Amino acid sequence: MSTRLLQYVAHPLVSFSAVTGTSFPETWTEGTHWVALKLFGFLPFGRQAIVISKPSLPGGFAIRDAGHSALIPVWDHLITIEPNQDGVLYRDRVEVSARFLTPLIWIFAQIFYRHRQRRWLRLAANGFDYGAA
Repeated sequence: MSTRLLQYVAHPLVSFSAVTGTSFPETWTEGTHWVALKLFGFLPFGRQAIVISKPSLPGGFAIRDAGHSALIPVWDHLITIEPNQDGVLYRDRVEVSARFLTPLIWIFAQIFYRHRQRRWLRLAANGFDYGAA
């Protein structure tokens, strides 16, 4: 839910900056948040709408980003977290559609989400201490 976590797990592949206002909210709120993207911290990659909603998930938690941009009309990311017999089951479901660029965007999404999971696991292993991770 925190914008700091997004910035951390995406670094250094993608950086985000708020298009309106001076900064992101501390936590994501429902609604549309326009961001400017940079690949590797310096290569401008356009604007993206992060469209946050919180679907109902009985017994668990869900958050959805129905993102979109001129280049990528569909970047729909659903995160669900549910208790199970081993602890917690975390799932990411991502749908991307970018017309003729879809295969390239799909490859990028594969790289991005694998990178993101490594960064998230490192942060969790360090007790969410951003300085130690």
